[in-house]
Amino acid sequence: MRSVHTGDRLDPIAGALAADRLGAPSVVYFVLSAAAPLTVVAGVVTTGYAVTAITGLPVAFLAVGAVLALFAVGYVAMARHMANAGAFYTYISRGLGRPVGIAAAWVALIAYNALQVGLYGAFGAAAAPLIDQWTGVAPPWWLLSLIAWALVATLGMMRVDVNGRLLAILLTAEVAVILIFDVADLANPAASGLTVETLSPGALFVPGVGALLIIATLGFVGFESSVVFSEESRDPRRTVPLATYASVAIIAGLYALSAWAMTVATGPANIVATARRDGAETIFVIAAAHLGDAVVDLARVLFVTSLFAAMISFHNTTARYFFALGRERVLPAVFGRTRASTGAPKAGSIAQSTLGLIVIVAFAVLGLDPLVQLFYYGGTFGGFGVLLLVCTTSVAIVVFFARRPSGESALRRVGAPVPAAAALTVMVWLALNNFSTLLGVEPGDPLAWVLPAVYGAAAALGLVWAFVLRSGQPAVYSLVGMGAKAATAHDPTH
Repeated sequence: MRSVHTGDRLDPIAGALAADRLGAPSVVYFVLSAAAPLTVVAGVVTTGYAVTAITGLPVAFLAVGAVLALFAVGYVAMARHMANAGAFYTYISRGLGRPVGIAAAWVALIAYNALQVGLYGAFGAAAAPLIDQWTGVAPPWWLLSLIAWALVATLGMMRVDVNGRLLAILLTAEVAVILIFDVADLANPAASGLTVETLSPGALFVPGVGALLIIATLGFVGFESSVVFSEESRDPRRTVPLATYASVAIIAGLYALSAWAMTVATGPANIVATARRDGAETIFVIAAAHLGDAVVDLARVLFVTSLFAAMISFHNTTARYFFALGRERVLPAVFGRTRASTGAPKAGSIAQSTLGLIVIVAFAVLGLDPLVQLFYYGGTFGGFGVLLLVCTTSVAIVVFFARRPSGESALRRVGAPVPAAAALTVMVWLALNNFSTLLGVEPGDPLAWVLPAVYGAAAALGLVWAFVLRSGQPAVYSLVGMGAKAATAHDPTH
């Protein structure tokens, strides 16, 4: 690992992420932990049924999974030609030009920070009733969120493989409980029997399906982070494709199975009313009838650990975005350095933790709702930002391979990326048209246009900053999107 010299003194902060730390299973754990399976099944799936009143969510997960699998063909093909912790930022820079790439970088920082910080609200709200049940003391949500914040901040400064091992333990238990719930649901069907009505493609051809598809898309947020860890992976040309395809397949299959199993247990005609009545408690209420309180209590604990695992994963992803931008001097150079002892992106981790602390304290002081206003709004806002990035990256992939075929097959250059870009563009349009539905507010509510407008403003400011760099610091500008090569170019010892 290369160190950075400052005068005659060796700086203890290194300028590169720790290589060869993660195999494909570890990267999959990071990706699936960001996807937060139990959080999605308990929260996103039940919210989808309650908000849209459409029962086709199981097939919606499969449809979105198919689109993202198409996207992944070009995504991992491009990854073979550049290992970079900046992921979307790098790909968009190399495909659509440096100004668009820098604009995308600003969008990415906002989106991933929103996703990560929003989880603190859900963690505090979900953990408080458990502590009350066990001790008879009802702590404020923000106190528990601050404890989680301190743990995440500490782990963010540690070796990435340590985080990976912890995520492996938490995720394995989480998925096991989901599968136990699914089996219990399918083994105890409602009067309608083991119906596959909600898995039928026809369930998608109904009014309001746009909101349903976007809710399904939110369940996949995090799948793209496999590339963020490419520089720390063993054999990234093999690890990244394997982790990406495996993650999309597992997410689509697990969520479709769970969403379908719920409709079997309640009957397709009753799932909407059940979800509206019980909310995020739906899966626990259904399971309690067949598995008993002990298993359900365990699942509630794992729901909290699911949120914690997602916080760790998004913290690591966000810190690496800061690192990638600092290394190329798009952000101050301090962000492009890592701890010599662990290879963790030190400044990026501290910046992300600082933002989390500010938000938790602000929401506590203002008395805002941690579950709706922090977690749900933050997650929806962040998820939409990631969708914008995926869509823009899909176009960048097509343009990149049109200019540089790079020995890739026609399927990887055109056959999969073009239909993926078209489908993702439609999904962005549907998301914008259904944003009030996604938030659960009335049409015309200012929140429904202010939140998407934040990304427009961030992209515009990013474009301005790109032109400032191009005119004032052409050497820095020329290395945007170059990753480790930019670090070498900026290092006076090379």
